Amino acid sequence: MSTRNLLVELFVEELPPKVLNKLGESFSGVLAESLKASGLLADDSEVTTFASPRRLAAHITQVAEKAADKQVAQKLMPATVGLDANGNATPALLKKLQALGESESAVAKLRKEHDGKADILFLDATQPGATLTEGLQKAIDDTLAKLPIPKVMTYQINDGWESVNFVRPAHGLVALHGNEVVPVSVLGLAAGNTTQGHRFEAKNPVVTITSADTYAQQLIEEGAVIAGFDARRAEIVQQLQAAADKQGLKPIEDDALLDEVTALVERPNVLLGQFEQEFLAVPQECLILTMKANQKYFPLLDASGKLTNKFLIVSNINPADASKVIGGNERVVRPRLADAKFFFDQDRKKTLESRLPGLAKVVYHNKLGSQGERNERVVAIASAIAQQIGGDGFVAKVAQAARLSKIDLLTDMVGEFPELQGIMGRYYAQHEGLADDVAYAIEDHYRPRFAGDELPRSQVGVVVALADKLETLVGLFSIGEKPTGDKDPFGLRRQAIGVIRLIIETEINIGLGQLFDIASHAHNDDELWYTAKDHELDNKVNSNSSTQSQRTNRSLDKDALYDFINDRLTVNLKEQGYSTQEVESVIALKSDCLVEIPRRLSAVQAFANLPEAPALAAANKRVSNILKKVEGEVKAEVNAELLQESAEKALHQALAETKPTADQLFETGDYTASLQALAVLKAPVDTFFDSVMVNADDPALKANRLGLLATLHQAMNRVADLSKLAS
Repeated sequence: MSTRNLLVELFVEELPPKVLNKLGESFSGVLAESLKASGLLADDSEVTTFASPRRLAAHITQVAEKAADKQVAQKLMPATVGLDANGNATPALLKKLQALGESESAVAKLRKEHDGKADILFLDATQPGATLTEGLQKAIDDTLAKLPIPKVMTYQINDGWESVNFVRPAHGLVALHGNEVVPVSVLGLAAGNTTQGHRFEAKNPVVTITSADTYAQQLIEEGAVIAGFDARRAEIVQQLQAAADKQGLKPIEDDALLDEVTALVERPNVLLGQFEQEFLAVPQECLILTMKANQKYFPLLDASGKLTNKFLIVSNINPADASKVIGGNERVVRPRLADAKFFFDQDRKKTLESRLPGLAKVVYHNKLGSQGERNERVVAIASAIAQQIGGDGFVAKVAQAARLSKIDLLTDMVGEFPELQGIMGRYYAQHEGLADDVAYAIEDHYRPRFAGDELPRSQVGVVVALADKLETLVGLFSIGEKPTGDKDPFGLRRQAIGVIRLIIETEINIGLGQLFDIASHAHNDDELWYTAKDHELDNKVNSNSSTQSQRTNRSLDKDALYDFINDRLTVNLKEQGYSTQEVESVIALKSDCLVEIPRRLSAVQAFANLPEAPALAAANKRVSNILKKVEGEVKAEVNAELLQESAEKALHQALAETKPTADQLFETGDYTASLQALAVLKAPVDTFFDSVMVNADDPALKANRLGLLATLHQAMNRVADLSKLAS
C-alpha cells in the first residue's frame, strides 16, 4: 500500500488569540485520530500542528490512498427466525440481506455460531477500505464539529444563500496528499492548493503550495508567515531576549502574555519603545499591568527587578524604518500610563480609614451581608487568633491590618485593575506611614492564592490571611454553599488548601475545632467584638456596620467542614510524595492540630522502614477488626489475675514495660521514637495470636482479653492508625 504525506489547512479570518493554540492542537489531533480510525494512517505516522492568526493546519506523515479491506462478520438473527423447518430462508432473513445489499444467493454463504443460548446466523463479508477522499472528508467534518470554539459566528458562504457556523469566516481550504489535491469540501469551500501569505510582508499574496512537505518553508519564504505556533513563540522569545540584552535589561516573564502575542502575529518583529521617567513614580505593578493587559507589551526590568521606562513591542510588520511604528505605540501607551498615574494620585487624597464606611455599601453575599460586615468578622477572627499567639502590640497590628485589608476594593485603581487588590492597599498604607508588617499584611492576606504561591511575609499577614479564609469557609458552609462535584464557584477548595498551608508551614498551634468556633462566633455572636474593647478599636470596628442588628444565626456543620479540610489535606499530602497508606494512617486519627501532621508522617515513614512494621501493622488491623465486632465499648483495662495463658501474660508484661515509654515520648512530641519503641511488641503480639483464643467461652476471660487488645490498640495508634499500613 503506497503512502504519502498529507497537508490540510483551513484559512480563516483572525482567530481568537487566547484559544489559538488550543484550536490548533485540537484541529490536528482530531484530524489524525479520525484518519487513523478509518485505517488510513500507519502506526508510526507523525503529526505536526500549525496555528497562526489566520490558519489552522496539520501535516501528517504516511497517509494511505486507500485503507486495507477488512473481513467482517455481520450478525443477522437467530437461526430459528431466519430459517424455516426445511432450512429455507424466511422473509425476515431475505429482507435483512436485501438491506445489506445482498441477494438470495447469499443464504448459502451464511454460517451458524452458537452464542451460548441459541444458534445465530452470521454473514462473512469483505468490507472495502475507505478511500482517502472518503476518510478525509469524514475527518474534516469530525474535526470542525469537535473544535473547542468559545463562541461561533454565523455567516453566508459565497453563494449568498446558505449560512454556516464557525469561529470565524473561512476563506480557503488546502488538502494535499503529496502534491495532489484531495477533493474534499467544508464550510462551502472546495479544497485546492493555494493559500494566502502575510497581509503586508508576503512576496506573493497568494502562495501555491507545491506539496504537503513544502508547506511550512514556502509560507516562510513566499508568504512571510511562520505557521507553527511553537516556532513563532520561540522566535519571539529569542528576539525579546536579544533586544533586552542590548539594553542590559531583562523582559518580564509571562507565559500567558507570550502565548497571546504569539497568537496575534504571523511574522514577529520586536521593537524597543519607551515612556517618560515621571510615570515611574506610579507603583510598577500598575504600569506593568496596564502595558501587558491593554497593549500586550513586554516591560523591561533592571537587574534588581525594578521596572524601567523601556518596553518591547512585538510587531507584525518589519518596515525599513520602524520609527513610526515605535512612535505610534509610544503615543498609545502614554494615555494608559497617565490614567494609572491619575488613579494613583486621586486615591492617595483619601485615607484608607476614611473609606471604611463605604464597605457597608458593597454586597458580599445576599445571605452573609455586605463587605463591611464581612470585614468586621475578619477583624474579630484575626484578633481572637492573634491573642493566642502574641502580645497586645501584635494583636493591635493584626486588628488594624484586618480592618484595612479590603478597603482598596473601593479605590479607583483597583476598580480599573481588580488584579491589583491587596497590592494597592499595601502602597496606600505605606504612603500613610503605617508599619511595614501591617502594610504587607494587607497585600499578603490573599495568599496563598494558588498552588505553589508564597505565604504572607510576616506573622501579621499570616494571621489575617488565615482569618480571611476561615471567614469564607465557615460562612459559606453555614449557608449550605458547599462545593459539589467539580463545581466550586467560591473557590473553597483553594481556601481550604490555604488554611492548611498557613497552619502547617507557619506552625500555628491552634486546633481546627477551636478555629471553627472562633469563626462561627464571628458569624453568630455579637459578643466576639470584645477584642475591639480590649485594644481601643471599639469605635473603628463597630461604627461601620449598618446592618449588624440584622445578622442572623447560621448553623455550621463542623464535621462536614472538618471532613472537607481533611480531604484537601489528603490530596495535598499525596501531591507532596507521601504514599496513600502513610497519609491515610495519619488522617484516620482526625487530629485536630494540623501542625503535628508533618511530624506524624515522618514518624510513620520511619516506622514503616522497621523490619517489625509489617507484622505489627497486620496485627493492628486484626485487633481493629476484632474490636469493631464487639457490641458496646471495650475499656482498655486488664485484670492481671484473669490472665491464664503464658502468651497473654507475656503481652501484658511487654505492654507494661513499653507503653509508659512510648506514651512519654508521645507527650514530648517525639513521635518517631514513640512509634519505634513499640517495635519490641512484635514477638509477644505474634505469640499471642498464635496461642490465645480471644473469644473464650468464659465471659470474664473474654472481656479481659478484649481489654488487653484494647490496651494494645490504644498504645499503637496514638501517632497514627498503623492498621492502614497493612497491605
